[in-house]
Amino acid sequence: MMAPEARCGARFAMSNTSPVRPMESLDDWLIRQYERCAEFLPRAISATHLTRHRRNYGQTIRAAKGAVLASTDPAENPDYFFHWLRDSAIVIDGLRILIEDGRDDLLKLFGEFVDFSLGLTRLDGRANPHDAEERAGVLPDFVQYVRTPEEMAFVRGEAVLGEARLSADGRLDILQWSRPQNDGPALRALALMRYWRNENLHDRLPLAAMRLLIEGDLDYTLKHWREPCYDIWEEHFRRHYHTQVAQYAALSDGADWARALGDEKRAEDYARAAAEAAKTLDGYFYDGAYRTPLPDPALKPTPTLRLDFAVILGVVQAARRNGPHSPADPRAFATLAKLEDLFDRAYLINRNRPADCGTAHGRYDGDVYFTGGAFYFSTLGAAEFYYRSATAAASGEPLAVSLANRTLLARLLNAEDRTLGVQTLRPEFRAPLARALIRRGDAVMATVRRFAPESGVLAEQFSHIDGAPTSALDLTWSYASFIIALACRKEALRAVGG
Repeated sequence: MMAPEARCGARFAMSNTSPVRPMESLDDWLIRQYERCAEFLPRAISATHLTRHRRNYGQTIRAAKGAVLASTDPAENPDYFFHWLRDSAIVIDGLRILIEDGRDDLLKLFGEFVDFSLGLTRLDGRANPHDAEERAGVLPDFVQYVRTPEEMAFVRGEAVLGEARLSADGRLDILQWSRPQNDGPALRALALMRYWRNENLHDRLPLAAMRLLIEGDLDYTLKHWREPCYDIWEEHFRRHYHTQVAQYAALSDGADWARALGDEKRAEDYARAAAEAAKTLDGYFYDGAYRTPLPDPALKPTPTLRLDFAVILGVVQAARRNGPHSPADPRAFATLAKLEDLFDRAYLINRNRPADCGTAHGRYDGDVYFTGGAFYFSTLGAAEFYYRSATAAASGEPLAVSLANRTLLARLLNAEDRTLGVQTLRPEFRAPLARALIRRGDAVMATVRRFAPESGVLAEQFSHIDGAPTSALDLTWSYASFIIALACRKEALRAVGG
């Protein structure tokens, strides 16, 4: 038996954390952390009691009803007192799970989110009656970071959907940022269609408003999916796997959704674009993994094609149950394995981890944002990937075996790779593989347990050296990621009869 301090549930002796309960099982901790996340996530929605004063820009912003704050952390660095389309879509997807788990009181927040989001679509950068007053409050040294009236004049109509980040009070953000970003509308459409598909919720949902919002998001995605934009990390302008897999999934689901509503024209357009987008995704596979292309070879020594956890986030957010670009995709599985190797080498907390803990994941090699460390939503995304893979393995649908994943599957199953099957996994391996994948997901959750504080508050990052929380110390996306990953764990356990 290993010493107590070596247990995956134990924590390093750090001032920022307190020890977990020594006899608490992983299952017990998961229940407790779920309760904390279920408490913290809704606090970021319609937080009208919260304000942010930006002295350098002469702004005092009060959160509007329906806005989703990326973070309620009062710290100024980073300042996440904004409504991101991407973050809000993921958070609202997590809110759905809480509602489906019996939290009917949260339907009110969902309705406010839909109303707020529709209000954003009506914004017009030419029509801000307080523009001169706002600009007068900007300190001289910070004028360079403010968009000009000429720039703002282009932000109207569908262009608002590419804004990525909007003011928490429901106005356009006048600060310069990486725009456009086109994953947000696709992710929001996916989240809203998941609400729509739940017939138990139908009579309590604002269906007319939701339809307007979904159609707007899907029409925008249909028009712009071929175009370059800034990536999920808001750093590089080009086409990206993460954005495109979200767009492909939204258009694919959107075709079924529109057809069910009798809108055959939209259904055909969405389906045609989804098929085309799916073909382009294969072009991101290179040297055994889906990779992120960088825009400029002059950025060397950074390689022009890099391993990037954005790929795995795209796969789990798209949530395809099987087939290409799902967690059952051999190429996606191989990509996660290469990312594990990368972060195992790069992070001290991985090199020193107990044997029953999984890999803590960050963004990409060479990341320098704050500590450049692990991200909770990346690490939880890896757990979610394994749980979704387990469900696919247990589902009875053909599970592809190829050069990309054959050795990895054999290692998981402790079997010879030649025995697995030619193109699809032999049926007798399905249940053992599903159980092995659940164990892999649980090991990653145990790593989250290792560093999450007793309070359950989840930061954006945790240090790759000692696991201390860094960046935003209270990130709404982190809570949503935990809630979604745990829901996928429950589904996987049901699939294997556990």
